[in-house]
Amino acid sequence: MAAQGDPKRWLALPVLLVGAFLPILDFNVVNLALPAIRRTLRASGADLQFVISAYATTYAVFLITGGRLGDLLGRRKMFLLGVAGFTLASALCGMAWSPRALIAGRILQAVTATAMAPQVLASIRVLFPPQEQARALGLYGATFGFANIAGQILGGILVFAHPFGLGWQAIFLVNVPIGLAAFAGACMFLGDSRSEHAKALDFGGVILLSAALILLIYPLISGRDQGWPTWILILLALSPVALAAFVLFERRIGRAGGAPLVELRLFFEPGIAIGVAMAMLFYMLSAFYLTFSIYLQSGLGLDALSAGLRTLPFGLGYFAASFLAAAILRRLGRRALTLGFAVQAVGFGIVAASADAASQAWLEPGLVMAGLGFGIVMPTIIGAVIGGVDQRHAGLASGLVMSTFQIGAALGVAIVGGIFFAILGERTSPAAFAQAFSGALGCNVALLVAGGLLSLRLPISAPASGASRPPTRPWRGNRKSENTGPATTADRDRGNAGH
Repeated sequence: MAAQGDPKRWLALPVLLVGAFLPILDFNVVNLALPAIRRTLRASGADLQFVISAYATTYAVFLITGGRLGDLLGRRKMFLLGVAGFTLASALCGMAWSPRALIAGRILQAVTATAMAPQVLASIRVLFPPQEQARALGLYGATFGFANIAGQILGGILVFAHPFGLGWQAIFLVNVPIGLAAFAGACMFLGDSRSEHAKALDFGGVILLSAALILLIYPLISGRDQGWPTWILILLALSPVALAAFVLFERRIGRAGGAPLVELRLFFEPGIAIGVAMAMLFYMLSAFYLTFSIYLQSGLGLDALSAGLRTLPFGLGYFAASFLAAAILRRLGRRALTLGFAVQAVGFGIVAASADAASQAWLEPGLVMAGLGFGIVMPTIIGAVIGGVDQRHAGLASGLVMSTFQIGAALGVAIVGGIFFAILGERTSPAAFAQAFSGALGCNVALLVAGGLLSLRLPISAPASGASRPPTRPWRGNRKSENTGPATTADRDRGNAGH
């Protein structure tokens, strides 16, 4: 199979790409439905934040776990389980009768998405021969980017069109026929694979990391509505304690030669710690979609379709930059990240000034510029981080960065979204929404500036594309678990499953 490829690989690829498309789509599609959800379910601002952040947090925590389950049990089996579960969870979200029921459905969506999504890239690397992998991976990357854009537009269209008399429920129920088709396609065309040397799951790491994130995100979202009682502050203070316990536990697993949930040894590679922090700051900008949709619909009084179309300039900027990113990266190396952060910061600054001004003539140009910056940073940041890691561990580093993106999204919704609702308070005037949106965008600009400054500290000498190079320093930790020889096919396979 490695030499010739699976005979049904090109029929299986569209099915796999659906598994990559749906989790990203469902993170974004809900934004333009939030005002309708708030009205029909009588949801609070904290409920709306949880609808997004509960999904992102769960997805981040279990992403690597889902990849390792595919290694152990078989990727076809896990993909089918994930597609079936995601379809069922989407139906439950569409039938939600209360904010809590919707949040529970979103958590189930995220858990099942982590069984489905990690198998996509791992299966591509196994089912396709080396000479065809670049094309298949290019389609995978295009699908990832398209899902980010389509989520905003599709959400507005579905909420506005009321298909079959449905309102916001349509954004979830549309997944049902897509999921059923993907399940049938996987049964017919998807070949199975698994790692011959997969290690046992780190359940302790999953529990400790989940606890640390819940203790951080729940108080940040709920504290404002509840008046910051003492028990909320205690939970918040326990978050770094749980994180420290997680780090100690993972270090002990690594020294014992096990397979920790997060490879802490990666942080000793040049640029990894900086890159992960940069990725975290970058994806905290996910709060922009939340605040922008509420500003457009509740502040300016636009319907969902018009609000979705107002995000189109950002998507067009992102789409244009995706064609330029490779050339910019070749010319500027890792400084392309600095340029991307700067362009996006200026764009969001223009949008913030236009939102709170009498004339909004500069709103669309600002969105285009912000989209251009986003499009430069998004495809560059993973390659820049992986470029500081020996190629044998590129899959693990990539999985770490992807999980960091989702954690950053959850934190962004919790923190920046909380600032938006705090500024808004009980006011309902257009000026109040504009002020709250501008304040939230100011936080986004500050995060981008911090990310740009961090990008200046990335090593310039390391290749930006993740090309093979000798390790600059030995791995730290248990010597018995080190591997200084060339990676085997199973090693690469296992590493890429995490991504």
